[in-house]
Amino acid sequence: ILEVGVAVLVIVFLFYFLITRGNPPKDILFFVFAEFSFTCVIDLISALEHDGIVSGFMEFYQKTGEPYLGTSYGIMMCYWDGVAHFIMYLMMISRITDRRAYRTLGLFWAGSLCANMSVFITGIAAGKYGTEIRPVFWLNFLFLLMPVLGAVSLFTRPKDRPLIGGYNAQHIQSMKLIWRPLDLILVVLLLAAMAFTVLRGLVALDSPLEACAVYLNQYEPYLKDPVGYPKVMMLLIFFYGLPQLGAFVYGLLKPGCTWMSDWTTFFAGAMIQCQWVHIGGSLHSRTTAPFRIPNDVFWTVLAANLLYAATPVLVAMQVQNNPYFFLKIAPFPGQTGLPNS
Repeated sequence: ILEVGVAVLVIVFLFYFLITRGNPPKDILFFVFAEFSFTCVIDLISALEHDGIVSGFMEFYQKTGEPYLGTSYGIMMCYWDGVAHFIMYLMMISRITDRRAYRTLGLFWAGSLCANMSVFITGIAAGKYGTEIRPVFWLNFLFLLMPVLGAVSLFTRPKDRPLIGGYNAQHIQSMKLIWRPLDLILVVLLLAAMAFTVLRGLVALDSPLEACAVYLNQYEPYLKDPVGYPKVMMLLIFFYGLPQLGAFVYGLLKPGCTWMSDWTTFFAGAMIQCQWVHIGGSLHSRTTAPFRIPNDVFWTVLAANLLYAATPVLVAMQVQNNPYFFLKIAPFPGQTGLPNS
């Protein structure tokens, strides 16, 4: 299976390389997006077949390749890849072809796929499928390596917007948080998200605290699903996401944090993917009844998870739509007096 998978990827790459030879793209990531758009179709077919919507396409691979794709997490992950990532690839390919910038969308994609594959690979090794690792498993590291390299490339490219502001930036940055109601709301949401992250991280660490036991047993028993993905996801967010949430609070309080536009976009992509798979996996029919959300707290847990997913997206949107607070003020004379700069 591993050899077949590698051969297919090589053939697809050669196909794209040959058809673009007359007018080769300037951006090497074009081939990554084109290659991965092909695998998106495979993932979508896999999810549809596991859900019984189509049949006869992936039966052999399901039995001999990656059985963990048939878990509720695997199915929801494949839906995200087959729909959300596929749309992103088409948009980025279109922008590369038209010589237009795609840096922001690229960072969102990189965050999404990095989170996707980090949880997926670690969950396989740490969960109940750790004893069923087959050679094709190692192919997944390619799908982790590419978004990491893509993120490094995109982070180091010049930004689409200027980093230095003038009069508007100076005016906005002189305002206290209380006079910036949207930022104030986002700070509150981020603090709540941090508390939620700590709670679920401690649950994943099997903390003996009573609050953790109550939450695990009465609100989200899905976190103890032996498949392993929910616990791995909570730990990754706890150790890597929590510091970023804290950094975003700082960025909303301290003017001139030019890094906010990039990192909020990257993190938003990661969190929306994680929460899609987490929420969808906990609701999917392949998750056994003891691990599903109890009916009496269903809407409470669902609302909390949706708000948790929306918070980093709202922060990223605020930073992109109202960038003045996050710009550096020009140090040379005259610049601060320029209107609309």
